[in-house]
Amino acid sequence: MTATAADRADGPAADRAGGPPPASLLDRLADAVGATASEPAVRVSGRVTDIRPSAFAVAGLSRFVRLGERVGCPVDGRMVAGEVVRIDAGTAVVKPYDTDVEIGIGSVVERLGPLALHPDPSWKGRLIDVFARPIDGDGPLAAGSVGRPLRAAPPPAVHRDRVDQPVRTGVRVIDLFTPICAGQRIGVFAGSGVGKTTLLSMLAAAAEFDTIVVALVGERGREVREFVEEALSRHRDRSVAVVSTADESPMRRRLAPVTAMAIAEYFRDRGEKVLLILDSATRFAHAARDVALAAGEPPVSRGYPPSVFTELPMLLERAGPGAKGAGSITAVISVLVDGDDHNDPIADAIRGILDGHIVLERSIAEAGRYPAVDVLKSISRLSHKARSPDELKLAGRLRGLVSRYEDTRDLRMMGGYTPGADTDLDQAVALVPKIYEALIQGPADPVSQDAYRELAAALT
Repeated sequence: MTATAADRADGPAADRAGGPPPASLLDRLADAVGATASEPAVRVSGRVTDIRPSAFAVAGLSRFVRLGERVGCPVDGRMVAGEVVRIDAGTAVVKPYDTDVEIGIGSVVERLGPLALHPDPSWKGRLIDVFARPIDGDGPLAAGSVGRPLRAAPPPAVHRDRVDQPVRTGVRVIDLFTPICAGQRIGVFAGSGVGKTTLLSMLAAAAEFDTIVVALVGERGREVREFVEEALSRHRDRSVAVVSTADESPMRRRLAPVTAMAIAEYFRDRGEKVLLILDSATRFAHAARDVALAAGEPPVSRGYPPSVFTELPMLLERAGPGAKGAGSITAVISVLVDGDDHNDPIADAIRGILDGHIVLERSIAEAGRYPAVDVLKSISRLSHKARSPDELKLAGRLRGLVSRYEDTRDLRMMGGYTPGADTDLDQAVALVPKIYEALIQGPADPVSQDAYRELAAALT
């Protein structure tokens, strides 16, 4: 009341003096509100009520957060961030991105903004972590002008471009038996130690792509530099590598392919032909399983909760051709087959999503034939668009010879084969060993320029 009365008394006098009228209480309140207009009007926070080995529970946020939302807890001047993986009536379960969580009961947890990237063409040649922070020691990354969410929907199916442009990989066994097209998604299925990563490094040398995006998920630490400095050495200036090693938390390993996919989508939307190499989807599934189990999901298929089989197509469907006029993402997905069981739930689910599969067999690797591709079990669902009619006929004939040779292996070892009794078998016995010899190729060997011509030269 005193201030209001003073305002009424001083107002006319100030007007008579010719000066500006003094600010009223409402004006001062408006100024104070305007000074903080850029800040959120209400900041919602909660407190930690329960801490578990891999997650912690927060009270007070359940009504304000959504699944997948990012929250953080300030600890010693840094923010311990995590993701909401479960919401109950009174608490929200948060799984942190880091393993060394230094929080206590009663710690304050705040809502954070969504994760987003700001890719830029200058990112080519860089090595980054799952949050797009440089780990190669070459200075900070330039930020693009437009942010992109990490989790985005694939282009609408009816607006996507067709997949019909062949791509030469330079690997003879693939160009002959499982040729691929730009925008195709193909998997490399293999057990451990069969040459899966080596084959991926050979595919990274394909010259027909503008940009190469590599996601190393759960990789051994010592292999990161080897892959980058050897497999990408000649193509470092057009590649981006996203790394999450085996010692990092499941949340980071689960995020690595998502970050790589968002970067690949950025370059695709610029009209570029992108090669996305994901090594491996199985480790992504393992990380997603850990997160789902921490959220309380029941295991339904060999220990995998249902959400794992939902996340796989959500990630892999984002690869492929873009809308008309845009570029394409050709995805080569590595699948680590647990126990060499190709009917493993993850391998089976991924095989049904992709446009083809390349199977590496341990017995072929033990025989010293690399890449250890089993041409009878490998298939490309778009091979008819990557070959001419004559090449289709020849490839079918070669596959038939290999099949006849392998089917009669036991018979021939027991001495039951008589030359001249079966013309087709005679031809298989004469040619298939030469075909196998021609398919041997290593990372240090020259890149194949014309697989059919090179095979013809080897057979003659």
